[in-house]
Amino acid sequence: MSFTTARTGQILLLNGTSSSGKSSIAEQLLLVLDRPFFHMPVDAINAMRARRRTLELDRDEQAAALARTRAGFHRAVAGMAQAGNDLVVDYVLSEQWRLLDCLTVFSGLDVVFIGVRCSEQELARREKARGDRHPGQAAAQLQQVHSYGAYDIECDTTTTNPRDCALTIEKSLDQLPTPRAFDRLRTELLRSRN
Repeated sequence: MSFTTARTGQILLLNGTSSSGKSSIAEQLLLVLDRPFFHMPVDAINAMRARRRTLELDRDEQAAALARTRAGFHRAVAGMAQAGNDLVVDYVLSEQWRLLDCLTVFSGLDVVFIGVRCSEQELARREKARGDRHPGQAAAQLQQVHSYGAYDIECDTTTTNPRDCALTIEKSLDQLPTPRAFDRLRTELLRSRN
């Protein structure tokens, strides 16, 4: 048996800080989108790694293991999309190399770049309520995560619930800008590095 695909999948890339509501929006998107989408959160990849062994590594080894994990995640997303699967990906582009790698690895794919914003005060409240986040982690990510330029679609979860954000995204998919934000970023950032 051989496999061929007539199309590549679409990637809805939700970028926002930790605790901004990306996963909650992704869950709602799976309920409102017309086509079957997969939710691919980076947290699922992180959960596959052996915790005990990672904690035994020194700081440099731990950083290298995390970088390999992120790079592998980018390639897993690209592979799923290249096989024709539509994806909702929630991610924190908190380091520029992550964005640059995604721009390279996702080249030729249909990426819709979606900014998930939330006020610093609300992020702090959510971190405290969750209890499984480092206090101040989201605030520390805030500036870098949204520093790359324009998005195709944006939503703000400070006062808007995940369902309404998902509905806004779903309605906006028919009115996407051309060229897309990821294509503009690829032109600006990758070509300026060469």
